[in-house]
Amino acid sequence: MKTKYKDLTIWITGASSGIGEALAVEFAKRGAKIILSGRNSEKLVAVQDHCKNSERHIILAFDISDAEQTKNAYNSIKSRAVKIDWLINNAGISQRSLIMETAEEVERKIMEIDYFAQTRLTRLVLPEMLAQGGGKVVMISSVAGLVGTQYRGAYSAAKAAIHLWANSLRAELYDKGIEVATIFPGFIQTNVSINALTGDGSVQGTMDDATDKGLSAKVFAKQACKALAKNQEYIIIAGQKEKLAMVVNRLSPPQLYKLIRESKVR
Repeated sequence: MKTKYKDLTIWITGASSGIGEALAVEFAKRGAKIILSGRNSEKLVAVQDHCKNSERHIILAFDISDAEQTKNAYNSIKSRAVKIDWLINNAGISQRSLIMETAEEVERKIMEIDYFAQTRLTRLVLPEMLAQGGGKVVMISSVAGLVGTQYRGAYSAAKAAIHLWANSLRAELYDKGIEVATIFPGFIQTNVSINALTGDGSVQGTMDDATDKGLSAKVFAKQACKALAKNQEYIIIAGQKEKLAMVVNRLSPPQLYKLIRESKVR
């Protein structure tokens, strides 16, 4: 059955830039109403202006790592009597540091944002989805969550955790009208590496070469929309190098590590 986007309200976290922004613009183009969330309200306004029928869309700025702000944000949506059809858990932060050089509090921060914040918001939204008889929950994981590579220990762990949590959620709700999809992006041209945390918690501040040469966020969003419209639940959107890495990782992990070192991927 063809997805009728004009009948959908889609809540996207991390919508102020990158993948989240591209998804918002693409879904809006297809007729959906978007709830745009992130910490920076000015950036969200700019994204709203880029979306077709901008006046339809809702801006909801809050810090997703803050449990109280998250609860208040959800209650704000409920108070407006807005029906949430799809929730896209896209907010997150990456990492660029070796495990032995990463402080525990940095690992906890990454896990809090990339895992606990996502599951917290999902648990808030799910009762309403169940009551209305259906909905879709989308988790943005990563190819790093399937492979695990140098400089991304905590990030890979968090993305693997959200992947398996989504698998369990799907198994528990498969007969309740709730669809659960997980998307695994490879290198996408966003500011993810610029904003990535280093071992002491400081921001890296530079663009990775691999990220700079990745798929554009617009291409990613188009592929993601098509896959979700087809009700796909396990969606890998990546370049050939990342897909090859997944194959090599299954056959010979040491060979993958060698290739990564030689290519100086960070």
